[in-house]
Amino acid sequence: MVGVRCCFKLLCAIVVLILLHMNNPCTGCSERERQALLALKQGLVFVGDYGDPFASWGREAQNKDCCKWDGVHCSNQTGHVVELELYFVQGKISPKLIELQHLEYLDLRGNNFSRSQIPDFIGSLSNLRYLDLSNAKFGGVIPYQLGNLTNLEYLDLGCRYHLFCSPYSIYAKNLNWLPNLSRLKYLDLTFVNLSDVVGWLEAVNMLPKLTNLTLQMCNLPPPVISSVSLLNSSKSLVHVDLYNNSLDSSISQLLPGTHTNLVYLDLSENKLSGRIPESIGQMSNLEFIDLHMNSFEGVISETHFSKLSKLRYLDFSKLSKLVLNFSFDWVPPFQLDEIRLRSCKMGPYFPEWLRTQKSYEWLDISDAGISDIIPTWFWDLRNDFVYKDLSRNQIRGNLRSELACEFLNVSWNQLEGPIPSILSSVSSLDLSNNKFSGLASLLCTSTTEQSYLEYLDLSSNHLSGDLPNCWIHFQQLVFLDLSNNFLSGKIPTTMGYLVSIETLKLNNNRFVGGLPSQLKNCTMLTLVDVGENKLSGLIPEWLGENRLHLAIIILRSNQFCRSIPSQLCHLRHLQILDLSMNNISGTIPKCLNNWTTLAKKGTSTLTMIHATHSRDYIDEEYVTWKGVRSKYRSTLGLVKSIDLSCNKLSGEIPTEMTYLVGLVSLNLSRNRLTGQIPSRIGNLQELDSLDLSRNQINGRIPISISQINRIGYLDLSQNNLSGKIPIGTQLQTFDFAYGGNPLLCGEPLPRTCSEEEKGPGQSVLVNEDDKDGLITQGFYISMGLGFVVGFWGVCGTLLLNRSCRYTYFNFLNFLNDWLYVKVEIIKQRILNK
Repeated sequence: MVGVRCCFKLLCAIVVLILLHMNNPCTGCSERERQALLALKQGLVFVGDYGDPFASWGREAQNKDCCKWDGVHCSNQTGHVVELELYFVQGKISPKLIELQHLEYLDLRGNNFSRSQIPDFIGSLSNLRYLDLSNAKFGGVIPYQLGNLTNLEYLDLGCRYHLFCSPYSIYAKNLNWLPNLSRLKYLDLTFVNLSDVVGWLEAVNMLPKLTNLTLQMCNLPPPVISSVSLLNSSKSLVHVDLYNNSLDSSISQLLPGTHTNLVYLDLSENKLSGRIPESIGQMSNLEFIDLHMNSFEGVISETHFSKLSKLRYLDFSKLSKLVLNFSFDWVPPFQLDEIRLRSCKMGPYFPEWLRTQKSYEWLDISDAGISDIIPTWFWDLRNDFVYKDLSRNQIRGNLRSELACEFLNVSWNQLEGPIPSILSSVSSLDLSNNKFSGLASLLCTSTTEQSYLEYLDLSSNHLSGDLPNCWIHFQQLVFLDLSNNFLSGKIPTTMGYLVSIETLKLNNNRFVGGLPSQLKNCTMLTLVDVGENKLSGLIPEWLGENRLHLAIIILRSNQFCRSIPSQLCHLRHLQILDLSMNNISGTIPKCLNNWTTLAKKGTSTLTMIHATHSRDYIDEEYVTWKGVRSKYRSTLGLVKSIDLSCNKLSGEIPTEMTYLVGLVSLNLSRNRLTGQIPSRIGNLQELDSLDLSRNQINGRIPISISQINRIGYLDLSQNNLSGKIPIGTQLQTFDFAYGGNPLLCGEPLPRTCSEEEKGPGQSVLVNEDDKDGLITQGFYISMGLGFVVGFWGVCGTLLLNRSCRYTYFNFLNFLNDWLYVKVEIIKQRILNK
């Protein structure tokens, strides 16, 4: 009975406690925490388009419970605020944040804190387990107070999206605070500048529970030689990413090669050297390995992959000193999703082990030293390909349609046969620099509906015949290169439907007729090259109309005639204009000073990059410079050139040409130009090459030409120039530049100048603004005579007149005494102080 009574009393007590709890539930945050959150709101502003979290934050009765505010989460047991996440805000974090002492989760990623320093008072939130301040535009040094967060398990201070953060704006002088975070599992410091941190590897090794380490692009210094390797102490590491840090140590300093927990390893774009240890093949959990762009060397054998049965991603690309040596019948233990082996040496035979891979979407074996026929089994692979790159080998055979994928590049090989009927199934296709032949009409045999093709390069093959008039199906095409073939006939009018086209290259073929007027619909054009054809007629006016992006026009070596249309002056972004070797007559337009890009020095970008959905590409172009045709790609943005040579242009060189101060190359040779060289030619300070040869230009060579310090090529030969060649740093080094001008004299020509030929001021370098010839030889003679007269006017008077001499020397004595007294007074004052 006693036991029953005790149980009954206990049950009653429990019921009472439950009832009390029901009547007084722990709901709603405390007043102290509510005020802290309101203070936080005061310093922040929502800058998003929708979903303002602060809309629910307020002092009104209906908004009194801060646990119901957006971004705020409270404990169901205590009612305290334990989680806070705010997005799309900017401003300053209030110190009142430390009132939220029960906070366990703080997410402020992707906000804008205007490069202010991470608040050190965050280190007082001792219960924090999760802290994400990534992409939040913080700046300055990482506060050491973060080392007080001993419960922290997740820390992200990285900058991964440049639109939302400033790379290297956060930095650390040391990581002495890091080992205090003994519970840390996840650490991401992407783009945090750690260049001054000595012992970063030791600091990381003191985190026993660390599983994820990301230190991308941190400017990491080389690890101390005596330090233990990265995974020697941190046995828990699963994810290691040290991408792009220019580490120049050996891989053995970072990895012991016996660690079996590792799943993700990225050491790419560093300067790691030595051999890749065979023990890497024992990392049985490894799924992702990326070592591309390092300095590894030696042989990769089957042992390196012996137990990597879970491997899905392999990137050894751009390791040109690495040789892949597998037996012919090797069967890998893995099934890869992505295979990236660009520039690894695996030839001369086609890699047979690829036959075993059934599920990969990405294959890059370009520049791999393969000199073999594509095996028949390669066509039978039915993988869901996204990307295939077999370029820059010596692969032979025909291309079959079964090889289709979203991105296909087989350029720079020895492939033959007709163009495969795959244009309707790919987004990017590069078949250039092969031996494909046959009629161009085959391009449209399989295209009866809208194609998704964005990039097509068939250049440098043996294609012939007329182009088909079916380009209405390729309205998404951005890049088209059909150059260096044997194509003939007229340019199809349906090319006017290429409304997305940015780069159009039809050069070095046999096209006839004019540029079709329908091309005026291609308003996105940036580069047009139809040079080395048999095109004729007028240069179309529409080339200069509604062309906001057109930067490069190449029409050289055709049969265009009549004058240069003034509409071309509307091309403000024009950078390269080549109309050479045509039948163009008339005068050079005077409005060319409207070419804004050419009228500015320098450039905003070295490369001309285009983006498509399937790929990004960089424009390249051949430019005749200093008499030599050279290809420019990575520095094409620096090339600013006008070439109107080998035409029938007449009249004077317009003065407006001297406003194009960004010009690097100017060639007006082999025309019928008359008049004088513009006196302000020296304004073209960026000129590296100037060719005005084989014209009928007369008069003197302007002295200002000697001010062009960068000029490396000059040709003024075969004209009617006269007088003395100006003296300049380089002008006397161009021996060939002045021939065929019988009235020229002075170095480097053997003919000396008479006094009359020297002309006023020819022996003196003058500023271009001195157009009236004020600074001449007579000017200097007059100045010398003035000095002599003035000197003896004073000294002669003192020598011949005694009273003047006494007065003068008395004045000097008085001045000497006065200065002496003043100096002594100042010295005494200083000593007394």
